[in-house]
Amino acid sequence: MPASSSTVVRPDPAATPSPTTRHLREGLEHYGAGRTREAVEAFQHGVAASEGELSAAESGETLSQLHEGLGDAARLNGDHASAAAHYEAALRAAPHLVECWFNFGNVQFQAGKHQEAIALYLQALKLNWQHTGARSNLLQALMATRQFIFAKALLFKLKAESPWDGRICFQLGKVHFELNELDLAMDSFRQAVALNPQDAESVNWIGALKQAMGDTAGAQAAYEEAARIQPLITRPAAKSPAEFRLLALYAPFGGNTPTEYLFQDAFFDTDTLALLTSRQYDAELFGQNVQLVINLISDADQTEALLPVAADLADRLGRPMINHPRKILRTTRDAIALLLQGIPNCRIPKAVRLKAGADRSEAALRGAFPFSSSVLARPVGTHGGDDFEKIEDYAALAAFLSQRPDQDHYLIEYIDYCSADGFFRKYRFIFIDDEILPYHLCIGDEWKLHHVNTDMANQPWMQKEEEAFLNDPAAVFTPAHYQAMQIIRQRIGLEYWGIDCALDASGNLVLFEANASMLVHARNEGFLYKTPAVSRIKAAFDAMLRKYAGSRQDA
Repeated sequence: MPASSSTVVRPDPAATPSPTTRHLREGLEHYGAGRTREAVEAFQHGVAASEGELSAAESGETLSQLHEGLGDAARLNGDHASAAAHYEAALRAAPHLVECWFNFGNVQFQAGKHQEAIALYLQALKLNWQHTGARSNLLQALMATRQFIFAKALLFKLKAESPWDGRICFQLGKVHFELNELDLAMDSFRQAVALNPQDAESVNWIGALKQAMGDTAGAQAAYEEAARIQPLITRPAAKSPAEFRLLALYAPFGGNTPTEYLFQDAFFDTDTLALLTSRQYDAELFGQNVQLVINLISDADQTEALLPVAADLADRLGRPMINHPRKILRTTRDAIALLLQGIPNCRIPKAVRLKAGADRSEAALRGAFPFSSSVLARPVGTHGGDDFEKIEDYAALAAFLSQRPDQDHYLIEYIDYCSADGFFRKYRFIFIDDEILPYHLCIGDEWKLHHVNTDMANQPWMQKEEEAFLNDPAAVFTPAHYQAMQIIRQRIGLEYWGIDCALDASGNLVLFEANASMLVHARNEGFLYKTPAVSRIKAAFDAMLRKYAGSRQDA
């Protein structure tokens, strides 16, 4: 949450203060003593008394202080609209108030109006470039709006002023990463660690970059070092006080549920615990003051050895749990294929896991995997379209598998899902507690579909079809399809996860994938019609967390 400040005012010490000035002084006294309700009443009385009473010279300063006090009180109570109105009134009367511009920016930031916050922080900095809070919060707002070029320029200026500040290097590393400047990101994180060897977050980022670059041993060493320095990373809520504290279990060396959007503007304090198979974890220590645990470790193939460690810790924590690790263990592609067989109006492709080192000759493959259709082959633990091919005969399959003989592979039955118009359509639903919400529709002319790789940005008819699906999925998926999805939800048993699916020529639901690794994000540039559907997912996720944490829905 952006840093903020409280009102600092200097009323004119008149020998016989006017009623307005007297109310202002009373309000400040109450506010300083923590009596917010009494302070608000005094400020309100002061505003009412000011009408027709103040001289022109007195009115600007005193009125601005009264409105600023009311703005501060409203901001602390989470009333963003009222706070914004009072700050605006204060600045009309006295546009030189740096703290008022700053706190007005904080209100807009907390209300999700990040672009408006940027303009207000810039106004505060125009009056006082050295304002630390405005500079820090401007950076957060630029990051939130993905204006990384401007964020980088600001960070370069701050780094020139304070080359000893490791946090600036850390932020610069994140910006370089977002701009796909990976070598520069690595250099910045290394500089941050050189300035502060206890900077566990930068060490974790170094591990992630090493992992992305294929340096498995280096990544593992970095993750181990980060866990030694700081096993628990704590982030405060975006509101005060927080509604509850959440403990998130995280795999630094495997697939996790993406939470950048889901944890945005969090109303809960978050403790993130990076788990490693080489360490033991004290449930009593890490469970202190925690009301809810969420397991983010979501890829059962990449984290096969870690999930039992997470499951044991989850059991010992004894707190309400989202996505218990033991349930995640049942979501490998081959396990899902067996778990979901026999559901009416639903086709589940057969899936077999071929172990590394197994006989991969044509004869062995023909005997072991007698598929009647084409075969989809991919290395275990991979996602997206990389190293994922549709293969038509056993000779081609043997050749594909021979490229990586030391890896396990999935062999998956291909089910044709081409629509009557010659296009393929892949739908994504997100399951949140008892709700099933649409997230997106991909339309393309090839079987291997990913939203980012389609031509949907240039095809208005595709966008209209996706928008119609998001607004009314029941117009595409019948009650029988929803009944099938309910059975799928019951068998999998997770609280938060998703599926990619389609409809075949006979109208059956075809399931491609079901797991908790599905990405949900709010970066809908060019597809703004998606925003309401994404917002519904975020609202349902927040409601689920409140429910399991035992928090009030209206808190």
